[in-house]
Amino acid sequence: MKHEELPENTSDKLLNLLHSNIRFAIKILAILMVLVIYWSIADVVYVLYMRLSAPPYFLLDVEDILQVFGAFMIVLIAVEIFINIRLYLGSHIIPVELVVATALMAVARKIIVLDLKIVSAEHVIGLALVIISLGGTYFLLKRNAQSSPNKSLKQDK
Repeated sequence: MKHEELPENTSDKLLNLLHSNIRFAIKILAILMVLVIYWSIADVVYVLYMRLSAPPYFLLDVEDILQVFGAFMIVLIAVEIFINIRLYLGSHIIPVELVVATALMAVARKIIVLDLKIVSAEHVIGLALVIISLGGTYFLLKRNAQSSPNKSLKQDK
């Protein structure tokens, strides 16, 4: 069964008009996301330049490396969001598995740049619960996706 959030054609002309407007808005979001990706890449270059041009020259300490990693992760998260938008534009179906994977990447970025000296235990526990929840959701989605082709093959026989 195919599920489309914004079908191309419906019997209602008003819904068709509204859906085409929403699809146009999503295309604008895709264009803006590409601009954000370029802006983020420029930020990575700037952060690297600033860190490498400060004394001691061409050396990074652990905090500098974590900031650079955080900047890289932001670019990767922006690319994942663009892929989500692109898949939605192509199929009109929200790619739930990819959205969950993007959320996992965003939480991973938060953990990579997390300064344990200034966060509370509750904050760490909350992040752990979010990771467990997203990881469990991703696992269930993958398991369901792997078992779905087998079910359709059995039904065809």
